[in-house]
Amino acid sequence: MQALRILGLALVLTVFCTESRGAVPMPAFSLPTAVDGAVVSSKSYEGRALLITFFATWCSSCLHEIPLLKDMHAKFSPHGFTVVALSVDEGGTTAVNRLIKRAGISYPVLMADNKATRDFGGITTVPTSFLVNRDGHVVKKYSGGIVRRILEKDIESVLYR
Repeated sequence: MQALRILGLALVLTVFCTESRGAVPMPAFSLPTAVDGAVVSSKSYEGRALLITFFATWCSSCLHEIPLLKDMHAKFSPHGFTVVALSVDEGGTTAVNRLIKRAGISYPVLMADNKATRDFGGITTVPTSFLVNRDGHVVKKYSGGIVRRILEKDIESVLYR
C-alpha cells in the first residue's frame, strides 16, 4: 500500500513538474482565415485559453477529430476557451472551405504558413495540437489524435485553476 502511495505521489510530481517546465510562450502569428482571408493575429486571443491544432483536409485522423473539437469549443467557449485550427493544406482555401461547410466547423480556421509551422517547433505530423493557458503559455502538446476525456480534463485545468 505504501508503495502505491509513493508511486502516486511520484506521478503527480512528474506531471506537475513537466507542465511547469514545459510552459513556454505561444509563438505569435498573423494568418489569413480560410473563409475570407481576413488576417487574424494571435494577439486577438489574449486572455483566452486556446487549443491550437494543425490539421489537413486529407488527414483522416484530423477529420475524425473535428466533432471532438467542435464539442470542446461549444462547451468551453463561454468560459474563455477557443479552438483555433491552422490548416497546412498547400492547395489554397478551396478544399478547406468545403470541409468547414461540410463538417459545420464553428471555430476559427486559419491558413498556416511555413513560419507558423516552424515557430511551433516544426510541424511534421498532423494532427498536432497545443494547449495554451490564459497567460499565453503552451502547457501541453498532443501529437496525433486526442482522447476526449483527457482533452476535457486538460482544458478544465487551464480554465478553472
